[in-house]
Amino acid sequence: MVADRSKKPKVSEKGENLDEIDGELVLSIERLQEIQDELEKINEEASDKVLEIEQKYNEIRKPVYDKRNDIIKAIPDFWLTAFLSHPALGDLLNEEDQKIFKYLSSLGVEDFKDVKSGYSITFNFNANPYFEDTKLVKTYTFLEEGTTKVTATPIKWKEGKGIPNGVNREKKRNKRAPTDVSFFSWFSDTEQN
Repeated sequence: MVADRSKKPKVSEKGENLDEIDGELVLSIERLQEIQDELEKINEEASDKVLEIEQKYNEIRKPVYDKRNDIIKAIPDFWLTAFLSHPALGDLLNEEDQKIFKYLSSLGVEDFKDVKSGYSITFNFNANPYFEDTKLVKTYTFLEEGTTKVTATPIKWKEGKGIPNGVNREKKRNKRAPTDVSFFSWFSDTEQN
C-alpha cells in the first residue's frame, strides 16, 4: 500500500514544517512592503521639499542670470562659440546654421512653476536675413501618464530660406551643397515621447 503524501505536512531537510515557513515568509514580505511604503512616503515628502528649495533658488538666481546675459550680449558670437566649443553640441550646427547663430542674442531655460511639469528652452535672435521670428521656443511638458508633450515655435522663414534637410543654401559655383541636417529642424520635431 502506498501512503498518500499530499496529506502529510511538508518537512524541510532541517525537519521544519514548510507550511509554517511559508506563513512566516508571507508575514515578512507584508512587513517589508509596509516599510517600503513608509520609505516611499518619506521620499515623496523629501522630493517636495527639494522642489520648494529649488524653486526658491531659481528665483534668487534669476537676477544673476539676467546680469550674466547682459554681459554675454556684449561678446561677439558668444552663443555660436559656446555651441561649437561644446563636445556634444558642436556637431549640431552645420555651416548655414553657424551663420544664423551669429544673430542669437540670448538663450534661456525656464522651468515651469512646478519643475516636475516641464521646461522651455528659448532662443532669442536679433533681426536676421533668415526668419521673421525673434524668439524660438521649444517646450517639454511632462504629462501624468508618463509621456512628454513637445511643442515648438514654427519658424517663419523669409523668402528663399527654409529647411529642406537644412537651411536653403545660397547658390555657390563649383561647391556642392552639404547634406547635413539643420539644427533648426529641431523646431519641427515635436513628436510625443
